[in-house]
Amino acid sequence: MTTSTYAIAIGSNRRGRHGGSVATIRAAIAALEGVSAVAPVIGSAPLGPSLRRYANTAVLIDSDLSPAALLIRLKAIEQAFGRRRGRRWGSRVLDLDIVLWSGGCWSGPGLTVPHISFRERDFVLGPLVRIARDWRDPVSGRTVRQLHHLVDRARPRD
Repeated sequence: MTTSTYAIAIGSNRRGRHGGSVATIRAAIAALEGVSAVAPVIGSAPLGPSLRRYANTAVLIDSDLSPAALLIRLKAIEQAFGRRRGRRWGSRVLDLDIVLWSGGCWSGPGLTVPHISFRERDFVLGPLVRIARDWRDPVSGRTVRQLHHLVDRARPRD
């Protein structure tokens, strides 16, 4: 099978067995196979009802798994870290999302690649621009750098 590259967004805002959010993210990165690049961890405000701030990063991984098979692997890692299904956008020990795939677009049960909302999320694009600035979104044709600039520019300035 051909090896593909995936951009994975990682977030945490609840203490788990590995410690706080940053420690959980570091342990999750260690649990992933084929990591080729790691962005710095940033802090971000929560979306939705959660009150806890998030720690976020992004990684690039090389894998011979299909998007569907990688999703199963990522969900197993989340579960092993203590993630339980609950309310949407609630606090979570670990969140692993496939954002981009070198194969372009993919859609199946429970997964759409590119991630449906990544273009509007600074907490995804901020880390991702550090490791994949020239990766093109197969839907918009824009690079990660261009998408990050658009999201960053859209925020009101003081």
